[in-house]
Amino acid sequence: MRSISFTKMQGVGNDFVLIDARSAPEQDWRALARAMCDRHFGVGADGLILVLASGSADLRMRMFNPDGSEAEMCGNGIRCFAKYAYDNRLVERPEIAVETAAGIKRIAVKADGARGEPFTVGMGVPRLAGPEIPVAATISPVVDYPLAVADRELPVTCVSMGNPHAVFFTADDPAAFPLDTVGPQVEHHPFFPRRVNFEVCRVERPDRLIVRVWERGAGITLACGTGACAVAVAAHLKGLSGDHTVVVLPGGELQIEWDGLGEVLMSGPAEYVCRGRWLK
Repeated sequence: MRSISFTKMQGVGNDFVLIDARSAPEQDWRALARAMCDRHFGVGADGLILVLASGSADLRMRMFNPDGSEAEMCGNGIRCFAKYAYDNRLVERPEIAVETAAGIKRIAVKADGARGEPFTVGMGVPRLAGPEIPVAATISPVVDYPLAVADRELPVTCVSMGNPHAVFFTADDPAAFPLDTVGPQVEHHPFFPRRVNFEVCRVERPDRLIVRVWERGAGITLACGTGACAVAVAAHLKGLSGDHTVVVLPGGELQIEWDGLGEVLMSGPAEYVCRGRWLK
């Protein structure tokens, strides 16, 4: 019987199974993600992350959702990836360059003893044009687009942080929003040709946003790093927030900076949960 060593990690409640696959034989990673991420018959996680060699950066990250689909980027996942790489001396500099399907991302490590946290990630410049997100419209930016979902119309603001997001702002508590039923309808809406992550946000203060997330391919999660960035960008576009924002998610808080023009910076923790071996 073969086995695979893995490390389980989490960032503000968004949990992942990491596998150092730099020398591992190629296999059906999509099927493995479905099996390992299952919370009843597997390890249980919001995604499977592979640590791979890169020809253009220090390392390469691939991330698979629990349904087996591959994500372009994952904000909380890349912080966990960076902590794993830093703590295991795969990279010994305080800045780590990681190749992703959304481009090369750079993570600054502020080492705190063995914890090696917090981490600040350069998440790239948000894409706001309809075809770049993508959505089925050529408008730019896509602000308060009237999305017809079941018996309601949701004005959504759409942003790509390397992966697509639709943000709905509400004056009510996001905890009361029927995310379990509306989330999958938004994810699979024909307006989003590559599906979409869906965030519900209440602006508590211009520098404090309360958010819940439905993640494409995963469902309701405790946090989403790219989603937190997308919400901060959307709030800035609508004049609801400034350059520095705390995004409060069910799993914890992330610090987001965006000046309205350049790269989005995200800061937050990454922690170990357990290590083990997956028997095949």
